[in-house]
Amino acid sequence: MNAHAEPSSAADGSRPTTPDPTTPDPTNPALSIDDITVGYGGVPAVRGLSASVRAGEILALLGPNGAGKTTTLLAAIGALGLMSGTVSALGDPIDRRIERNARRGVTLVPDTRGVFHRLSVSDNLRLAKRRNGTDLDTVYQYFPKLKTMRGRRCGNLSGGEQQMLALAKALLASPKVLLIDELSLGLSPVAVQDLLPRLRSIADEHQMAVVLVEQHIDLALGIADSAIVLHHGRVALSAPARELRNHRDKVEAAYFGRTVEDLAS
Repeated sequence: MNAHAEPSSAADGSRPTTPDPTTPDPTNPALSIDDITVGYGGVPAVRGLSASVRAGEILALLGPNGAGKTTTLLAAIGALGLMSGTVSALGDPIDRRIERNARRGVTLVPDTRGVFHRLSVSDNLRLAKRRNGTDLDTVYQYFPKLKTMRGRRCGNLSGGEQQMLALAKALLASPKVLLIDELSLGLSPVAVQDLLPRLRSIADEHQMAVVLVEQHIDLALGIADSAIVLHHGRVALSAPARELRNHRDKVEAAYFGRTVEDLAS
């Protein structure tokens, strides 16, 4: 047998293709969180949380400050060890080493935005570029303003412009699962209204699974497919976003820890 023999061809003469193991299967969740309890120093901050997001879907993670939203994101990228339950991304358990999960396509945009303030916009984007990642021209199509500010120092940008840059950097890595913590933190409502529809387009066009932690409830529900409201680390409400858009009273009640059962009583 020839050790260097070519792979056999298909009947039509084409070469067989090997599926990319990191490509999300649209029939299965790209991110699956199953009954997790996680916290700090042995004290749970999130208890019994289950959620899933498929490719091209956006899950809005809502709730008051201290509800466990950021803790959930940190658990999803492997930054916090689980007390119980499991987290899987792209069909495999999440790794405790964050860099491995990032290479697989699990990316977090933190509430600090993760940009280098002393570098220019162009340098920030150059450092974020990955081999076989999204090209800059595509990124500029979503964020054309960045192209006009390439030479500007990041520290001189407005909050909305810095968040735009943070999303652009994440997009350059071609993530399969994108987790965004407090996208609107410190931004004006106008800036948030500008950014969120772009995020919806990115999720649709790149078939990216997105988990969005957001305080602007109506704006988040306007682009999300599903939503979870956390209260003191527990799920107070979980439903399709379109349902919650029509029942804002349920969302407001959940923020105060009242469940669907409480509302019915």
